Parts: sequence; C-alpha cells; structure tokens
Amino acid sequence: MKPATAKTPETTALEDLGRATLRIVHDLKNQLNGLKLYATYLRKRLEREDSSSEQRETVEKLIAGLNRAARDLTILVRYAQPVELQQQPDTDLRKIVLAAACDPANRGSGSLTEALVCDIPDGSFAGAFDPHVLADALGALTREAFGRAASNNPQSVSLRMERTETIAAPEVVIEWRGLKTRTQAAELRAEGGSVHAAFAARVITAHGGRLEFDRDVIRVSLPLTN
Repeated sequence: MKPATAKTPETTALEDLGRATLRIVHDLKNQLNGLKLYATYLRKRLEREDSSSEQRETVEKLIAGLNRAARDLTILVRYAQPVELQQQPDTDLRKIVLAAACDPANRGSGSLTEALVCDIPDGSFAGAFDPHVLADALGALTREAFGRAASNNPQSVSLRMERTETIAAPEVVIEWRGLKTRTQAAELRAEGGSVHAAFAARVITAHGGRLEFDRDVIRVSLPLTN
C-alpha cells in the first residue's frame, strides 16, 4: 500500500481558505438574491407610479448588475467542483454556440451591447457532448468576449470544421473575434485567467478539446466524434 502523502501547513491552509471562500460565496449569493427581490419590487412600484424613464433605467441597471454578480459567483462555485460530464451522442454544437452568442444575459459588460455577428454555416456539427455543461462553458466564454470587446472592431463568433492529417477525427473550431488586442505574454495570461475562462477551460479539456487565447481571438477546438 502506498503511504499517504503528508499535507504541508501551506496545503492545509489553502484547503481551509477554499472551504471558507465557498461558504462566503454561498452567503453572498443569498444576499444578492435578497437585494434582487427588493430591486424587483422597486421596479414594479416605479412602473405603477409612472415614474421617470431615468429612474426606471437606473433600477434596470441595478438588477442587471445583481444578475451579473450572481452569475459570477455561480461560475466560481462551479469551478471549485469536479467536472462531471453526461455526454449525449448527436448533440448539436451549432445550436449551443448560437444560443450562447444570442443570449442577452451574456452581454452585460464591456463596450459591446449588441448581439455578436454569427458566422455559422448550415450543416451538421453533431458530436458526443454534455449539452448543459458545454452550454455553460460557451456562455462563460461569450461573457469573456464581451468583456474584452474592442469598440472599434466588429465582434463576431464563428464555427467551422477542420480536418487535418494529425488528428484522428474532424474538429470543430469556435472563434470569438474583434477583441482587444493583447501583445504581451503576461497580458495574455491575465486575460485568460478569469474564473469564466478557467471554468470553460476545464469543461473543454474534459471534452477532449482545447481553449486558446491568441491576441484578439478566443479559440475553442472540440473533437467531433460520437
């Protein structure tokens, strides 16, 4: 029997910190939900009283901010948990990408407020994926892309098939373009280091794929197998 490796004080401290952080995150989520209830009540009251558009817009921005904060905390909790996939054959990757690109909940930050331009051809992009977990990961990357959007560049998401001699099965490549250009390696690591990107990377790796941050592009490659 292999002897158990003794934990160092630093490891024990980090584990304790992680557990304490998750408890704090759960408490914060509960508090945010309470604040959202109050904000929703205030919005309804303003609508009944026919308040000014400026007041209603302020409340809408408040609710949107609370929603974004709640999603960020949810992603943090998901990242701290093991990735458990329930892959389903013939899962339509095209629908998942389109849903992530068009969901208004994914474009609440950065300089871009309109939907992404979708360069997604017709055809079959079906593979063995976990549709729910992968949808969360691609939604997280879409929020990452909106947060990095460059106001002077057209922002888009594209989907294409790639076949090469070095891979056993065809790959689907998803790209978010029109982002702020990063030229320094340290900056690239910082951009790829958000909890959204970290969570997405774990999910994509679990599917046998790759996640890359390349200057003004976020790129995902997934094997198209059933």
